[in-house]
Amino acid sequence: NVDAVLLTHAHFDHIYGLNRVVELNPEVKIFTNTAGQEALLNDRLNMSRYHETPFVLEYPENIIPINDGDEIDLGNGLIAKAIFTPGHNPSCITWIIGDAVFTGDSYIPGIKTVTNLPHSNKSQAIESEKLIIKLCESRTIFSGHKTE
Repeated sequence: NVDAVLLTHAHFDHIYGLNRVVELNPEVKIFTNTAGQEALLNDRLNMSRYHETPFVLEYPENIIPINDGDEIDLGNGLIAKAIFTPGHNPSCITWIIGDAVFTGDSYIPGIKTVTNLPHSNKSQAIESEKLIIKLCESRTIFSGHKTE
């Protein structure tokens, strides 16, 4: 069973499976910020309109909008802290869970953050990267794409 989905951002390549996840787990909560909420419900904002298959989340009631710094109790003593890290996209969130940092596309070690997409912001991406590097000093990084 899946109880929660913590989105790192709402681009199509990170959200395509969400309708199926909710079908299989009707009570699942999808945590994102308000920009992510808007993108989940708009195929233009999540950019799926311009790729393989347009995607819109069919279950808006499962979205839980969060704020920067919010902590989500995942059970079993696990807490996920949301750190907003815009730049690649306004919906970008870095999640800290114990000794792990989930950066999505806000920071992929060894790769320049993509900021030439609609709604990207290069100066925000630079500031977010600095913050993430500091957060990762004593933690393991899990980025949104492979670095090989």
